[in-house]
Amino acid sequence: MDFKHTHSLKEIAQIIQCEYVGAANFPIAGINEIHVVKKGDLVFVDHPKYYAKALNSAATTILINKKVECPAGKALLISEDPFRDFNKLTHHFNPFIAATASISASASIGEGTRIQPNVFIGNNVSIGSHCVIHPNVAIYDNTIIGNHVTIHANTVLGADAFYYKNRPEGFDKLLSGGNVVLEDHVDLGASCTIDRGVTGATTIGRGTKIDNQVHIGHDTVIGKKCLIASQTGIAGCVIIEDEVTLWGQVGTNSGITIGKGAVILGQTGVTKSVDGGKSYFGTPVAESREKLKEMAAMKRFLKGRKNS
Repeated sequence: MDFKHTHSLKEIAQIIQCEYVGAANFPIAGINEIHVVKKGDLVFVDHPKYYAKALNSAATTILINKKVECPAGKALLISEDPFRDFNKLTHHFNPFIAATASISASASIGEGTRIQPNVFIGNNVSIGSHCVIHPNVAIYDNTIIGNHVTIHANTVLGADAFYYKNRPEGFDKLLSGGNVVLEDHVDLGASCTIDRGVTGATTIGRGTKIDNQVHIGHDTVIGKKCLIASQTGIAGCVIIEDEVTLWGQVGTNSGITIGKGAVILGQTGVTKSVDGGKSYFGTPVAESREKLKEMAAMKRFLKGRKNS
């Protein structure tokens, strides 16, 4: 999540009331989750296992719960609870603003776009030209929709990320400050759900077609000309490259990559990253040829035991 303008290290420290290491005027351009950080960003880390990853990431400011050596060219914010203070920053720079109308006055809707009854369009939504939005679709704040997009009934764009910290008193939610982006010529079936990014965008690439009842988790990026069949569940922070096909009831782990042109057969559990240009099947996932050979061999083995 980029700030509207750059803030200083001292300003950010004052918002969350914590100690800092670095020049008071050290610039911070935004806040981001570790998966999508870039130079100028602030990232948080609250577990020693991930200290090195955060300190060596592209982020130039690290919100951390231990005073450690500050890498050259970076700054630190020392917090008792980085998770809590990251939420404070998300709330400060991107607070929830309640809707006052079914279609926000701040929304932009392009020429020739048709909006069916009972559609909700939130604050600062941008919808391109010649789109069709069917009844009971909910489009949350800051969603960006390109041209020639079709969205069928009961689909929800921009619900919060499923991201929680387990505390003794219960689960603590990480606030979502990102959005959803649909590029041109995307089709979404009925009753789909696409969560917004924690700080960045959940993105569906140009020309991708998605069937009914598909869920896409936060910060996932789906490439161009993909086909995704019904009842597929895609976890957060997944990268699906161009021209991938996912058949019905596929499920994925978070943080994986599915390579360009891969075909994932129905009911497959994609438990790891897979290369492009191949067909996959089964749980755990494997190349479909190899999986079918394994199944045939097992069938022969069991038949042999039965006849012996």
